[in-house]
Amino acid sequence: MEKGIYLITGFPGFLSQNIVGELLKQEKASKVYLLHLHSMRKQAEEGMRKLRFLSDAEIILIEGDITQTNLDMAEEEIVEIREEVEYVWHLAAIYDLAVPQDLAQKVNVEGTRQVNDFCQTLRRLKRYVYFSTAFIAGSREGELMENELIRPERFHNFYERTKYEAEVLVDEWKDKLPITIIRPGIVKGNSETGETVKFDGPYFIMNMFNRLSFLPWIPFLGEGTSYINIVPVEYVVKASIYLGHEEAGNGKTYHLTDPEPLMVREVYEQILWHMLKKKPKGRIPLSLSNWALGFRFIRRYLKVEREALDYFTLQGKFNCEHAQRDLEGTSILCPSLSSQIEKMVEFYVEHASNERLHVKID
Repeated sequence: MEKGIYLITGFPGFLSQNIVGELLKQEKASKVYLLHLHSMRKQAEEGMRKLRFLSDAEIILIEGDITQTNLDMAEEEIVEIREEVEYVWHLAAIYDLAVPQDLAQKVNVEGTRQVNDFCQTLRRLKRYVYFSTAFIAGSREGELMENELIRPERFHNFYERTKYEAEVLVDEWKDKLPITIIRPGIVKGNSETGETVKFDGPYFIMNMFNRLSFLPWIPFLGEGTSYINIVPVEYVVKASIYLGHEEAGNGKTYHLTDPEPLMVREVYEQILWHMLKKKPKGRIPLSLSNWALGFRFIRRYLKVEREALDYFTLQGKFNCEHAQRDLEGTSILCPSLSSQIEKMVEFYVEHASNERLHVKID
């Protein structure tokens, strides 16, 4: 396969670093432009240094801002990228369940609108890969299909709402641009090493267990009978790279989700056992948990975002048949979550004192 030229937004985020690294390992890129905010220059340089030894591809850091016209890049960079770039991977977004409305709207929606506009000016564009989220489904229930883009009656937070609105903007261009939309589940660290760069999502449960480890027992939160869809980063990375280059992926939307998700109570039990060798005892209603997390000092002590509780009661189940079918014949499979929890806990326990990995709780 001929090597391509890429523009990737959202560097040096967790997903973008992993995707660039895998593109380089697979020898898919001859040149990669990495768009980053001016305020992230130091982190971007550090991230680039880690990538350089993976390939002889040219890696270029570009300062910019997706919320501005032409992504706020310098004029000479705009001209060069318009002439050269064949693949755009749009990963820049605010990935925070507690994000305020104005910031989410500006980055997730208006930023995506600007990326869409810029993609229309690229002369050699072969694929525009947009990273959405499976949770644009909001409060929808039942089986949720990949080819559906239905506004739910309710979103749980501004992250979900603005990612839905952004996906609508991208989806509208499917008949004019070569687009692949990726909807991951909750992305966790590497399945084999447990490594991650941020303790959010399922790691909030570990934060709580860590703080409450002195208790003789720890109760369940709610019934825990809803399914929670958690996927390892390397599955999302490898699957999206494959689908983002295959012709079969052109014009499609994929759920990169666990085809056999666990119930919340199963995840809760397994994490508690691997962390503290305890089994849950008793039950606290979610309404009481939600009330308690309404107090800032409790949220900060437990290191848990209140919005995370919404994912204990989701009634939707993500159908990922299109992704599974188009990945058939490859070695790209989503491993069972049960097989990953021990490594996940080991990494957390080893790095729990590293404040850089913890989400700032307000």
